[in-house]
This record gives sequence, C-alpha cells and structure tokens, in this order.
Amino acid sequence: MDLNITVLGSGSSGNAVLISLGNYGILIDAGFSRKELLKRLNTCGIDPNIIKALIITHEHSDHISGARVIADFLDIPMFANHSTFQAMNAGKETKTGKKKIVFGTGDTFKLESFTIRSFKISHDAIEPVGFVINAKNINIGYAMDLGYLDNITKSRMKGCKVAILESNHDVGMLMNSTRPPYLKHRIKSRHGHLSNEQAMDALHELITQDTKIVMLGHLSNECNKYSIVNELASKKLSQLERTDVKLYLMEQEKPLTPVLIG
Repeated sequence: MDLNITVLGSGSSGNAVLISLGNYGILIDAGFSRKELLKRLNTCGIDPNIIKALIITHEHSDHISGARVIADFLDIPMFANHSTFQAMNAGKETKTGKKKIVFGTGDTFKLESFTIRSFKISHDAIEPVGFVINAKNINIGYAMDLGYLDNITKSRMKGCKVAILESNHDVGMLMNSTRPPYLKHRIKSRHGHLSNEQAMDALHELITQDTKIVMLGHLSNECNKYSIVNELASKKLSQLERTDVKLYLMEQEKPLTPVLIG
C-alpha cells in the first residue's frame, strides 16, 4: 500500500494535512469548513471516507474551525490532549466532536498501521503539540506553529524521512508591515512563529542522511513570499550538499497533489 501525504492547505486562514496508507487516513487539524475540506479532497481525487481519525495540534481557529463538523460528518474520533479539548470547549459553542479520545502530551498511540508520538512545542496555545507519525518504518515529523525549536522538538524531528515545518515570515517584511507592535512582538517571540531564518537554521539541525523530503508551510500572506522561501530553502539544501532532498511549499489557497512517501 502507498503511503501518501496530502497537504489540503496551510496558513493563517486554515490548516489541514492528510497522511494516508491505502484506504486508512489520518487528518492533522481541520482549519477549514466541511464544505471546503470536501472540496479540496475532491480536487485531489481522495474519497473523504478514507479519513478514520482527526488529530489536533492546538486550539487556534485556523487549525480547528471545521474540526467538530467534519469529525461528526465522517463519524470519526477526534484526538487531542486534555488541555486542548478544554480550550476547544471554553466558548459558548463546543468545538469537539461526539467521539473524543484524550492523549497525554508525550504519549505514543497506535491507529491501525500508524504509530503516533506527540511532543510539546512552543506556541501561545494552551498545550500545543507536534507529531512524529510512523508507518512502513517511515517517520514523518510534523511541527507547525512554533516560536522556536526546543531540544525535545529537535530530537523528535531530527532524521525523519519527511520533515514538515513552518517558515512563517520574513523578519524585514514583518517589521515593515502595518501590523500593530504587539502582534509583531507575538509573532517574533518564542511562543509565536518561526521566521524564514529560523526555519533554515532548523533544517541544518534536523536533516540527516535519512531525510528525503522537506515541506515548509504556514507562510504568511502579508509578511512572506513563496519565492523567498523557495530560494532560501534551495540554498540551504545546496549548502548541506543535499540537493537530492525534495522540497515542497505548502500553500494556503489550494491543496498540493498527494506526495508519495513510500
């Protein structure tokens, strides 16, 4: 069976990534409406019924806005840590699905042929996590929305065959933007988002001979450009003498064609 990654979208307006092995898929976050998620799945030629579980990184709206509706529509369980579930239910309307399964941050759990290990990351959410997802003896590291890479994040992500990481903003564009000072400070903080420079430094630490694919996402529409990230990442891979590594930029407005991992 083929192991595929399908990026349905990534950015401040919505995030969702599908990892599938044959007819069993795990959706990481659901930051789009049900209608938009189904539309994007259809664009990629994917039957939504292969999605058997939804795992949540944190409670910010661009990661969970469609979570309850799509989980209940597909009648699938939603996985999150206890604090994230609490935060999702803190408002007037519950944002969790009918089927909830709690994991502890740092826990490892199995879903069919997948083994999923969560790990804490640094972001201004209640208890945000990243994941290392293993199938077919292939590790896929996922760390999106983080202000910096602490030692835990580095140790979990290092050497994964696939590294999925954010490259959110160009510092110069951010500081010259019309965003208010408090927001600029938040984004640049250790609980904010990785800059392009930080992401490139991270690649230097995370890439090993086992790394074959790098996906960079959560690019700011206002304070970044795909051309900048592509140039910086290509240059970094060249410096590391790893031009064999395939580079993908995750987009906000449209899904990527499914990427065959193994």
